[in-house]
Amino acid sequence: MRARRTAALVLAALVAAAACAKKPVSAPAAPGAPKFADFTYPSGPTSLASPAVWEQHRTAWAILQSGDTKAADRQFTTILATVPGFYPSEAGLGYSALARRDGQAALAHFDKALEANASYAPALAGKGEALLAAGRTDAALSAFEAAIAADPTLTPLRSRVDVLKFRAVQQNIESARKAADAGKLEDARRGYLAAIAASPESAFLYRELAAVEHKSGDDPSALTHAGQAATLDPADARALALIAEIHEAAKDWTKAAEAYAALNAVDPSDPTAAKIDLMREKAAFDAMPAEYRTIDTATTITRAQLAALLGLRLEGLLRRGRGGNPVVMTDLRGNWASPWIMAVTRAGVMEAFSNHTFQPANTVRRGDLAQAVSRVLTLIAAEKPRLAARWRDPRPHFSDVSPSNIGYPAAARAVSSGVMAPLDGDTFQLTRPVTGPEALEAMSRLEALAGK
Repeated sequence: MRARRTAALVLAALVAAAACAKKPVSAPAAPGAPKFADFTYPSGPTSLASPAVWEQHRTAWAILQSGDTKAADRQFTTILATVPGFYPSEAGLGYSALARRDGQAALAHFDKALEANASYAPALAGKGEALLAAGRTDAALSAFEAAIAADPTLTPLRSRVDVLKFRAVQQNIESARKAADAGKLEDARRGYLAAIAASPESAFLYRELAAVEHKSGDDPSALTHAGQAATLDPADARALALIAEIHEAAKDWTKAAEAYAALNAVDPSDPTAAKIDLMREKAAFDAMPAEYRTIDTATTITRAQLAALLGLRLEGLLRRGRGGNPVVMTDLRGNWASPWIMAVTRAGVMEAFSNHTFQPANTVRRGDLAQAVSRVLTLIAAEKPRLAARWRDPRPHFSDVSPSNIGYPAAARAVSSGVMAPLDGDTFQLTRPVTGPEALEAMSRLEALAGK
């Protein structure tokens, strides 16, 4: 009995001693919500370590998520002491440092993990967080993008990348606009290029960059970028207007007309429509032979030049007033103005001579111009009879041309209609050569009466 009692006491003592002895550390899973849910768990291939080590690693992560960074550090460090090449725990130390807001230590640990595996997505993601905390936004963005490239399943990072890109674009745009307002055009250009690199589909960035380049005198680049803006957004009226203005400044009238036409299609307006007409007229003028382009400075003009003026400026009126068969003229072969000579003679505004020549090189006198003006007025009167009352029975007084003069009726109609004016001393001077500016002024007044 005594022996049994002694054995029972010894057994009880052993149980009590065992109860008082230290148990091995085995951290439970972190209760409640994780403290750092946005951290990327540093997983890895199972071949890196034994299942027991991986279990220790998961336990260390759970401790970190509970908020106990010191205990997590001890656990991760213990693992690395056992398995020095186990880079997931190195990344774990980086996240633990991040949790303590020790960015420098975090970067050191993430970089060490990346030395072991340069495409290790959890370390790249963590490095991005550390760089972002340090204010190095561009480097953080690169790290996040590298993490997504390494592991496309890291979808939460995609929204971070989008936000960072948006912020970067906004900052670059703001800086670029401030630089442009301050006249620092090269700084503005760099800012817009940086914004475009981050947001290459934003049409307005190309347009604003083009405006800066145009202002700095780099029109080729401005045209390229304004064109890209218009391609991305065909309804960008300001980009189209800039393209038109650049072409107009370069005197490329045809392209300017095309650009203004595109602008008018998007944002119709009378000024833009007028610009289209003006650009087309300038393009047509530049395409004309030198004989026509020099009329505005000519001290005298030829019959060919007068025919070209009438044929071009009053083309519609002459076409509607055209007679039947064309007049046969023997001296027009190869003449630069032959299409317009044919037009004015068929409309009866100018005539061939009795020997079937037009004599295009002959000088135009004021009497000749008055005759052509009078015949144009007849065509206008046929379409606007009420307007024609102004010159139906004209009787102006000229000191050098009597009413019985053969040239008087035409001169009287030209003056009464306001197309031509008397000269000094109420003279008309039928034989005085007509200057280019005088002929152009008469054409403008005829156009006004014709309602062009």
